Amino acid sequence: MDKKVIIAIGLLIVLAVGISSFLPEGIKPAAVGEQVRAFQLPNLKDELQGLPKGQVYLLNFWATWCPPCRKEVPSMVKLYEQLKDKGFGIVAVSVDRSRSDVVNFVKEYNMNFTVLHDDDSQVSAQYGVFRYPETFIVDKKGVIRQHLNGAMDWEDKEFISYINNLLDEPATK
Repeated sequence: MDKKVIIAIGLLIVLAVGISSFLPEGIKPAAVGEQVRAFQLPNLKDELQGLPKGQVYLLNFWATWCPPCRKEVPSMVKLYEQLKDKGFGIVAVSVDRSRSDVVNFVKEYNMNFTVLHDDDSQVSAQYGVFRYPETFIVDKKGVIRQHLNGAMDWEDKEFISYINNLLDEPATK
C-alpha cells in the first residue's frame, strides 16, 4: 500500500476518534432495579402529564401501526378494569406521529387509562425502547421491577398474581 494512503487512513482514524469524543454518550436503556425516568408528555387533551407516584403501573410504549400492540391492548384494558380500584394504573405512551391516529385507536379499543403522545419518540429513546410494544412494570416506589419485550397476555394468571403482590407491598420500606 502507498505511504500516502496509509497516512490518509491514519489521519481519518484520528479525526474520527477526535470528533467522537465531543458527541454525547449513548443513552443507557432503563433497567430493572432503577428508578423510572421522569418525563412529561401531552395526553390526548394536549395537557402535559407525567408518571404517577406511589402507584403500581405498567409503562407501555406502543404504536397504532404495530400488530403486536394491537393484539395486546384488549387484555391490557381488561387488566386495568380488574385492578384499577386497587390502585393499579397504566401509562401507555404512543410513538405515533399522528395524534388523530392515536385518538381514533384509543376510541376503537376503549383504552380508558392514561395515554400519552410521544410523537418524536424522545421519551421512548430516553428509555432505550426501539421495539414495540415494550413494557416496564413499576412499583409504588417508582422502581422498575420488570422489563418486558413484545405483546403480553395481561389476563394471564401469573401476571395478575405478580401485580397483586406488588399492590400488596407497602409504599415505603
